[in-house]
Amino acid sequence: MKPNSPRIILFTGDGKGKTTAALGMVLRASGHGLKSLIVQFIKTAGETGELSACRHLPGVEIFQAGLGFIPDETNPAFAAHQQAAREGLEKAAAAIAARTYDLVVMDEVCLAVMKGLLTEEAVIESIHKAGPELVIVMTGRQAPAGLIDLADTVTEMTIIKHGYSEGWPAQKGVEY
Repeated sequence: MKPNSPRIILFTGDGKGKTTAALGMVLRASGHGLKSLIVQFIKTAGETGELSACRHLPGVEIFQAGLGFIPDETNPAFAAHQQAAREGLEKAAAAIAARTYDLVVMDEVCLAVMKGLLTEEAVIESIHKAGPELVIVMTGRQAPAGLIDLADTVTEMTIIKHGYSEGWPAQKGVEY
């Protein structure tokens, strides 16, 4: 029997694969004819593999609400990053409340909270508007305790070895 609450899944940790796991869920949902929204909180305009692929997947919309690498809070550009993240959260919250999607991915939302772009409370408030039919997936390093507590499924990706330490640069189709 299905619980009377949304399904909330969280991928966190310092290892690779958080966004990749969420995108795999989007791919699976699209294959079942379900509608998905991906809001990327850190990534910015640029030709990433997921941006290109999502344009061809039926029922999938992707929205980049990030400005790239986040400067220190003392940097004047930090406020623009906060504003971009708030706009992303507004987009996700509106989609959650309107119940127009079956799956909403909040990519790098944990990092956005950890870096001070969003408050944990604002993210939780947006998720509380979800109906029981919705699946929400959150990703990002250093997930705050409140988001972990809210989720019914939490997976921590742990780095054991990474290509960067072996001299591999970021690779098209692997990291982006």
